[in-house]
Amino acid sequence: MAQSIKLADDIMKIVRRESELQSRSIAGQIAHWVRIGRAIEKSGNFDHARITAALAGDIETTDLTDEENDVWLDSFVEKMGQPRADEDAFFARRRQLGLGVGLDAAGNLVREKAAHKA
Repeated sequence: MAQSIKLADDIMKIVRRESELQSRSIAGQIAHWVRIGRAIEKSGNFDHARITAALAGDIETTDLTDEENDVWLDSFVEKMGQPRADEDAFFARRRQLGLGVGLDAAGNLVREKAAHKA
């Protein structure tokens, strides 16, 4: 039975482009990548538990195979781009206090205006 899933727009953009290049449907491309990913995870050169341990800081990334390191790097970059709830709360509080720093729409570094003292 077919199932619907939600994927981020950036992932779908990659899937669409690759499916066109490979003459596959979007579903066919995703299924193809799932089979490849599963095969890699089951190969002797790849251990997902080691990648998880490296992400947790329990082992050095230099101990990973090249294949594991590639997956670790992708996962690391993704995790670093998604702040935790406590980080969001911390920076929201700083903005309330007029201490926030961030980027404007053009990518320039900006600072919140100083908070008014009552």
